Amino acid sequence: MKITRKIIAINEEKCDGCGLCVTACAEGALQIIDGKARLVSEIYCDGLGACLGECPRGAIDMIERDADVFDEQAAANHLHHREEPPCACPGSMIRELRPVMAGEGKAAGEAAQPSQLKNWPVQLMLLPVNAPYLAGADVVIAADCVPCAFGDFHRRFVKNRILIIACPKLDNAAFYVEKLTEMFAKNDIRSLEVPCCGGLVRIVQTAMQQAGKKIPVTFTKVAIDGGMINP
Repeated sequence: MKITRKIIAINEEKCDGCGLCVTACAEGALQIIDGKARLVSEIYCDGLGACLGECPRGAIDMIERDADVFDEQAAANHLHHREEPPCACPGSMIRELRPVMAGEGKAAGEAAQPSQLKNWPVQLMLLPVNAPYLAGADVVIAADCVPCAFGDFHRRFVKNRILIIACPKLDNAAFYVEKLTEMFAKNDIRSLEVPCCGGLVRIVQTAMQQAGKKIPVTFTKVAIDGGMINP
């Protein structure tokens, strides 16, 4: 049954998919889908607006419209049975990191393999297009299997760069083209390197073309055995 009541409205243009609203909603009415906050069902939203103050982009408003009645029991059942969305944890929040120096965090007798990671998150699905560390950055956009195959990944590709990873075969390629187009258009990215088998290269090329940007880019083909075909 629909009644006229208060319910949230999400501005997708402003939403950057940070996920803070998801954790703020005690009824589980919100999830991050395709990189944007979405209202899962009207019956899960109580209209009290606990999520409003958590959005750093001001992408959530409270409006009054015809909507399904809030069902407290259905919301409780939903919370009990759902899987926790991957972006609903503090680990998805934007962070600038200090690369680990040689020897830090090393157990006795272990060889140091220092991390060179400077940013978090690294998944393209979670990374906001306006993340502050993208400004003037050298960026590497790697297929997510490359770090598994290439043993010297941090030294060769991550050092002094911002890291973004994605899967061109299993993820939504059209969504990635759209997101990278916006990312390239909004940020003065200094250079790109794309280590991949090929699929991610086409996504990056299409996004640069649509953004009208000419960013210096290096495509590096990495084989399954870790070898670089065009180092």
